[in-house]
Amino acid sequence: MSDTPRILFADHRGAGLAARAEAWRRSGGAAELTTTVRDTLAALSAPFEAFVLDPWLEGGAEELAALAERVGAGFPGLVLADPLDPSAAVAALRGRASPYLDVLRRDAREAEFALRLERLLALAEERRRVVALEHRAAHDDRTDLLRPDAFQQRLSEHFSAAQRHHFELALLILDLDGFGKINKQWDHTVGDHVIEKVGEAIRKNLRQEDVAGRLGGDEFAVLLPYTGRLEAAHAVRRLRDAIARLSPLLSARTSGLTVSTSIGFETYDGTDLDGADTLRLHAEAALHAAKAMGGGQAVYYRSLAARGAE
Repeated sequence: MSDTPRILFADHRGAGLAARAEAWRRSGGAAELTTTVRDTLAALSAPFEAFVLDPWLEGGAEELAALAERVGAGFPGLVLADPLDPSAAVAALRGRASPYLDVLRRDAREAEFALRLERLLALAEERRRVVALEHRAAHDDRTDLLRPDAFQQRLSEHFSAAQRHHFELALLILDLDGFGKINKQWDHTVGDHVIEKVGEAIRKNLRQEDVAGRLGGDEFAVLLPYTGRLEAAHAVRRLRDAIARLSPLLSARTSGLTVSTSIGFETYDGTDLDGADTLRLHAEAALHAAKAMGGGQAVYYRSLAARGAE
């Protein structure tokens, strides 16, 4: 937990929550006060430990749904309820099915309100630990990219969504050129450093919606939702160039060390492939063709089919 816990006070009803936000500030906490759903959603772009919501609509079900869409279903929050009939707020929380949400009557005394805030921050700390453990389980230690099983799961999910809604999807598979020679010529410490820097270069060249994984050794994959052939080709060039630009930095540390990558990629328009496995097999076949061309190359799978037809 941070030294100065930050709580977002969403005073959509405009009846007393501002004073409680000020009391939280006086106690040493950091608070931001918003008065509309739009302002609350905008404020959530900054990091907060938790939120307190005094909903405009009784129970707050719609407002909770909007918050969950922005920050995730597990974000800790305290919802204020009508003292005469708190059942609507209780039902709204039950509908969210989150262990990190709590409800409190609006007329609760200040001491009770303070206790609930402390409990809310304890929930936030618990959630941070859970998220950290889940992240470590799903992400590669050296590159912070998804592990193979986690990446395959995301590939299946994105393919199903693209199939359902008929939007485009691209898959890139990258393999470093001559990586085995790096480990032989120098040592695994140097090879590990190369992998770390390549992972960093991939992460820096992703959009928010993109997904990247380390498939094993020196092989990586990048999934690009809402991306057709031309956009995928631009992404391929950007990644290939970003990895090639690592060579001067790497050689400054290890004389003579250079790095490049081969990339195979395939696209899906929402209708023209029968499954995620086919998308991956096509990208892998394109990668094999790129490697056969001597490395530092990128090959689009459909171009292989076009060459075969000539």
